[in-house]
Amino acid sequence: QVQLVESGGGLVQTGGSLKLSCVASGGRFSTTSMAWFRRSPGKARELVASISWNGHITDYAESVKGRFTISRDTNKNTVYLQMNSLVPEDAAVYYCNYNYTTDRRVNGNDYWGQGTQVTVSA
Repeated sequence: QVQLVESGGGLVQTGGSLKLSCVASGGRFSTTSMAWFRRSPGKARELVASISWNGHITDYAESVKGRFTISRDTNKNTVYLQMNSLVPEDAAVYYCNYNYTTDRRVNGNDYWGQGTQVTVSA
């Protein structure tokens, strides 16, 4: 059973930065694409960024391009989301996903973490 544990959320001012982490266990992290999604109150869950199994391919939502960077460390079974120039519209619960691909599809069974809250003050 794949387990994902996110961390790194918190409260930040507009223009600030946060780095989210997601540690995966129980799966084949080194050969699996990973992604970050987010959900704001009253809105549907949306893709933020994804990364291929080898880290060579990434995909971003238009709203975060140039501000957010997804990366992974296979030695630590961890995927990261560096978020810079945060704005109030980025406030959401951020979720890590196991098996969502960079061409925006699920490759077999996918798994979700419990989420980490990001709050951006104006």
